[in-house]
Amino acid sequence: QVQLVESGGGLVQPGGSLRLSCAASGSIFSAYVMGWYRQAPGKERELVASITSQTNTNYADSVKGRFTISRDNTKNTVFLQMNSLKPEDTAVYYCNARGVYTGRNFWGQGTQVTVSS
Repeated sequence: QVQLVESGGGLVQPGGSLRLSCAASGSIFSAYVMGWYRQAPGKERELVASITSQTNTNYADSVKGRFTISRDNTKNTVFLQMNSLKPEDTAVYYCNARGVYTGRNFWGQGTQVTVSS
C-alpha cells in the first residue's frame, strides 16, 4: 500500500507559477513510477507527466517546456513545477504511484489548481 498526500495547489494568474508536491509513504518509493494527472470539469483524467526511479520523464504535449517533474527518492517526494500557467491548466491535479512490478495504481486525494485573472 502507498499513501500519497499532495500539496501546493491554489489560485494563480495566467503566466504565473506553482509547485506541487506529493509525499509518499507506506512502501518502497523507488519501486514506483510516479506521475501527475489532472482532471478538468467535464473532461477525462489525463496524464500530465511521469518519472521513473531512474528519472526518465514523460510529458503531455500540452505541458512540454512549461512543466517539470522531479523526484527526491531520499524524501519519498515527487514534485511538479508548473511555469507559464494558462487558464486551460485549471484542473484538479492528482498524484499517482504505479508499481513497477505489480502494476498497481495508487492515487492521492487531489489538489485544485486554478489559473485565472
